[in-house]
Amino acid sequence: MGANSLEVAEFLARSAGLPLVDVRSPAEYRHAHIPTALNLPLFSDEERAQVGTLYKQRGKKAAVLKGLEITGPKMRSFVEQAETLNKASLAVYCWRGGMRSESMAWLLQQYGFECHVLKGGYKAYRRHLRTFFEQDLPLTVLTGYTGSKKTALLHLLQQKGEQVIDLEGLAGHQGSSFGNQKCQQQPSTEHFQNLLFEAFRQLDLSRPIWIEDESMRIGQVDLPEALFRQMSRKPHVFLEIDKAQRIDFLLLDYKSLSKEQLITATRAISKKLGYDKATEAIWHIEAGQLRQAAEIILTYYDKSYYQSISRKQHLIQAHYHIDMDQLEDLAETLVNTQRHVL
Repeated sequence: MGANSLEVAEFLARSAGLPLVDVRSPAEYRHAHIPTALNLPLFSDEERAQVGTLYKQRGKKAAVLKGLEITGPKMRSFVEQAETLNKASLAVYCWRGGMRSESMAWLLQQYGFECHVLKGGYKAYRRHLRTFFEQDLPLTVLTGYTGSKKTALLHLLQQKGEQVIDLEGLAGHQGSSFGNQKCQQQPSTEHFQNLLFEAFRQLDLSRPIWIEDESMRIGQVDLPEALFRQMSRKPHVFLEIDKAQRIDFLLLDYKSLSKEQLITATRAISKKLGYDKATEAIWHIEAGQLRQAAEIILTYYDKSYYQSISRKQHLIQAHYHIDMDQLEDLAETLVNTQRHVL
């Protein structure tokens, strides 16, 4: 019996709850993969390069023979690894849904597994992802000055049953030069977009989805262009908290950073901040006067934000000016307002 080859939408639906097996090379998998997938590579990185070179130089038959030579001794190991997944059915994909996934599926089915293969492979998954973000999504964008605890408000909304996408959480970055200093490691842009797509797939697209106002780039990763365009025209809710309270929060949030890291982050925005202001802020950091430094730096971020939001005044459907300790009350207000609208 041949493998069950499925289009992307059906493959994703049928593979829910099944082990999802990525048979591409380790390097391909590390760069980006379907987020729930396990890597069971048919070829190592070096072996894949050998087969690919042979295909280009001597054609398909020579490449296939080399592939058989490489994989033959591994066949028992593939089956044994699949058995550890403790499932009778598996979902399998490779780059284009071609020989690697079909070969692995054939082997596993000979042993007794039922296999679903992604038609068109990971490449088709990426096309499906881009198409997904082209559709109209029911977004409400939460916006506000730096340090307004927008992410915390999103989490409160989620706890109260609202649908939320945490862009900074998925990107592994807090979206600023100072966020760069806290960031340990980000996914590739491609994998970030895969994580984002999978987060959206879990949501009900007939209900509102809350998302934080962000630039196209968060640290070193980029939003899908179609999603960013949508965010730029969807209704916005403006959260405003006084500057002194935001500084209190930022001093606490970034207290783990060393003076050297704070100075590095300040230098990274020195052109935008202005040489004199950057020098003054760095002097305060070196002197341990972090509140004074934050005051100077936040002036730059507030000015940048003001310019951005001024272009989107027509999108702001509600503006809340609150104290930091009223965040949970605001979450309740937003939930009730949303339900009243629905």
